[in-house]
Amino acid sequence: MRDIDIKKEKALMVGVIHGNVDEATTYEHLEELELLADTAGAEVVGQVTQRLNKLNPQFLVGKGKADEIVGQAEALGAQLIIFDNDLTPAQAKNFMNLADNLKVIDRRALILDIFRQHARSREAKTQVELAHLEYLLPRLTRQWTHLERQMGGIGARAGMGETQIEVDRRLIRTRISKLKKELEKIDQERIVQSRGRKKFFRVALVGYTNAGKSTLMNVLSAADVYVQDQLFATLDTTIRQVDINDTHQILLSDTVGFVRKLPHGLVASFRSTLKEVIDADLLLLVLDASSPHVIDHLKTINNVLEEITAGDKRSLIVLNKIDLVEDINALNQLKQSFTEAVMISALDQLRMDDLLNSIQSIMDENFQTIEVDIPFSNGKIISEIQADTEVLDREYYDEGVRMTIKGPSSKIQKILSQLV
Repeated sequence: MRDIDIKKEKALMVGVIHGNVDEATTYEHLEELELLADTAGAEVVGQVTQRLNKLNPQFLVGKGKADEIVGQAEALGAQLIIFDNDLTPAQAKNFMNLADNLKVIDRRALILDIFRQHARSREAKTQVELAHLEYLLPRLTRQWTHLERQMGGIGARAGMGETQIEVDRRLIRTRISKLKKELEKIDQERIVQSRGRKKFFRVALVGYTNAGKSTLMNVLSAADVYVQDQLFATLDTTIRQVDINDTHQILLSDTVGFVRKLPHGLVASFRSTLKEVIDADLLLLVLDASSPHVIDHLKTINNVLEEITAGDKRSLIVLNKIDLVEDINALNQLKQSFTEAVMISALDQLRMDDLLNSIQSIMDENFQTIEVDIPFSNGKIISEIQADTEVLDREYYDEGVRMTIKGPSSKIQKILSQLV
């Protein structure tokens, strides 16, 4: 983590009102960008917006506005300009040519910087380095020699391995190839680890970053998951067994939170981590009930789920932090907008029984218990049953075995189809 004696960089935020993005939405996005900047370790000293009918290919904003932004940053003593929109390599280069002592980055670079700070495990570090190098590569192909001025600080950390700006493009491509192979290896290890979990009902916590997923994980499983009131406090997946009662056990997983405009490269790089979401029987969509942007947050979550092919998963909305909703009208509006949601406070452990009962009900809908007779000659199905379901009872006879098994309906139906 960042040492407390390091002086914060001063940053100026820039947003563009364009197309379908109106003024109110632009300011909402800048508010979140400020939280991201704070998480990265910057001190936000101001923000600038411009309404545009057409984006400027040279500076994104107009040339006059670009000069004004640089002048304002210098007047405020800022070392960093952060755009909420993606910048092309040429646009960032043109901006930096206007002022030698300023760094100019976009939202994507800022999020990558935060991920590099928070990566702890081998898997997270590999995923983040891959996303960072894939972001850097097109900028090096444009002869971005001025990037040497960016060394150090937000948006320009050396990162892990061979990520210095001076690294040759060929070496970066070689490194990218090596990282992809490393992630494939990690993914295979994950597949082996997950084989023993198939007989469990798997529940994944999914949510906007800082919605309280890790706190909920700790309450439900007594796991010691790192909790911090900041965006992307943890990137690593945690999996714990949770006993709801004597007959209902689940495997609960918590992984990286989502955010607006989450860079595609990061989603792709974290695909193996997000596989816990893809493999889950139930998704708990955790939302911050106290946020004025809770509906937008749900849209963002659903967009990412679609991107990782998990959009059709069974889900349950969990409105967390209801202890922070003091306005009764706001609470009633939430109930009307999310009629099927469970309202809780993980921090105060309020209404946790409601959540567990809802999970149990969904489990009962999705689990079946059946009795099957399997001849010894069909060893493959016997192995599949033992791997994918819970065997409650066995009774052997001359030609085979009678088994009472319990498991997800999808797996039970698959087994039955093979016995026809």
